[in-house]
Amino acid sequence: MAAELAPGAEALIKDALVFLGAAGLVVPLLRTAKVPAVIGFILTGLVIGPFGIAQFSDRLPGLAYVTISEPGAASLFAELGILFLLFLLGLEISFQKLWALRRTVFGAGGLQAGVSAAAITGGALALGQPLLAAVTIGLALALSSTAIVMQLLQESRRAASPVGRTALGVLLFQDILVAPILIFVSVAAMGGETQLALILGEALIQGLLAIALIVAVGRFALSPVLRLAARAGGRDFLMALTLLVVVGAALMTASAGLSLALGAFLAGMLVGETEFKHQTEVDLEPFKGLLLGVFFITVGMALDLRLVVALWQEVLLGLLALLTVKFLVAAVACRLFAGRLPVAVEAASFLAPAGEFAFVILATATTGRLIDTETATLIAAIAGISMVLIPPLSALGGRVAAGLAPEDAEVQNHRLDAGDLEGHVIMAGFGRVGRTIADLLGPEDATIIALDVDVRRVQTGRRSGWSVYVGDAGRAEILEKAGLGGAELVIVTVDDAASAERMVAQVRRQRADIAILARAQDADHARRLTASGASFVIPDAIEAGLQLAGRALEAFGYPGDTVRDRLAAEREGEYRKMTGG
Repeated sequence: MAAELAPGAEALIKDALVFLGAAGLVVPLLRTAKVPAVIGFILTGLVIGPFGIAQFSDRLPGLAYVTISEPGAASLFAELGILFLLFLLGLEISFQKLWALRRTVFGAGGLQAGVSAAAITGGALALGQPLLAAVTIGLALALSSTAIVMQLLQESRRAASPVGRTALGVLLFQDILVAPILIFVSVAAMGGETQLALILGEALIQGLLAIALIVAVGRFALSPVLRLAARAGGRDFLMALTLLVVVGAALMTASAGLSLALGAFLAGMLVGETEFKHQTEVDLEPFKGLLLGVFFITVGMALDLRLVVALWQEVLLGLLALLTVKFLVAAVACRLFAGRLPVAVEAASFLAPAGEFAFVILATATTGRLIDTETATLIAAIAGISMVLIPPLSALGGRVAAGLAPEDAEVQNHRLDAGDLEGHVIMAGFGRVGRTIADLLGPEDATIIALDVDVRRVQTGRRSGWSVYVGDAGRAEILEKAGLGGAELVIVTVDDAASAERMVAQVRRQRADIAILARAQDADHARRLTASGASFVIPDAIEAGLQLAGRALEAFGYPGDTVRDRLAAEREGEYRKMTGG
């Protein structure tokens, strides 16, 4: 006899199937139409939620099977999605990355966030909102969408371009602000407007204590425990311990009266200081995608179309005011601290709409009765619609930027100034080989500064979103402008043998400790490059011969393992002869 389902379990199972169907079928279909995944999730939630087609289920009973019956049941999964988002965000916040982009992060990011929050707070106060509610609204809407903006930039392969680096710098500062904002909102919900200074002071103290805790625990406890788990059980135990760290830290901050999300963010920073950072990112990526999808579906479900229609004037005016204020502020901030006017304008078009953390902040404020439900719903509607507009707004910003700097002048007029960068790769030559290397390194979040003397190759590379500049890597001043002092690696791919040797020698004179990878024409050229200071050399002739020999052996029927072993032995012998070993 089959066991009976508990009351309400059938509806929960049906809702789970609807969620999975939306994530596994509907969103991929929207992706084929080049709709970003985050926008697809929001639109899907809008359709299947209580304010979508579910309104007509009394007339069309079949709609009940493709819509959500219990919207509140998704809140737990949405909360988990936010925990993973903030945890992975914490993994990415490192002092090294912040220092490399410090001018953009703290200059442009600080100015954009501060002025935008102040302007929006002033508007909310003028509309009659209490002080703490107005400040919360200003802080929530001042943030932009890291998830959508970075996805769009990565899809267009522009994350390493000047626009991508500028947007990333501002978004990094905003991401840092999330935790202090959540502290502020949590503490503000316990106090009144007359205690604003006290609330800000407490938030600052708790933030400093959180940083002290990160340093202490990360240095003395977490790494040894993770190593023990990795030795004892490999990835399974490591995953279990990581989940324990995330959930445990979240519960600790919640028990202290702060938010769950803050604990997850701190846990991410803790793990990010260990050697298990990249393994953790890989292991959690599938879970993050699904749970974040659930969160964005709940965002769409919360958009009340009836309210938008009923208050369409307020929504429209609020949307226009938000986009205008944030665009102008971001454009000025990016122009002052991050680059030329075209770059600032295009970056501002990405940053003008609101972001996903607006919903987290509004939910926290509503739970603490800092903002009433009707106001929060209206603000959420404005934020959600603005996020849906990110793709067309960024495309419009790109066209405006192109008009400000025509393609024929862009390359010559763009100044090479990467002296503040650290941990990046300098590539000398951006032809066929350089592009192939960049295509492989780019998805790994490597920052590449490419130099080439051929203006046409520079133009082609810049159109594809790469940071390519006209310059001779054999000149000391060009290498200094490219940030050689803070670079992690130099790759020389130029065809001309003499130029390659000159570039390697110049890099070695300026940086005795840096790794230099170079492309050689043949074994003799490889020996000269090594003598000039190259750390590792790849001769075209040897590698081409080995690849052709491998194909020939396969054609004769040799198995793949035998071919690989023969090639490895031959390669080792050739490289030994090349280096005189």
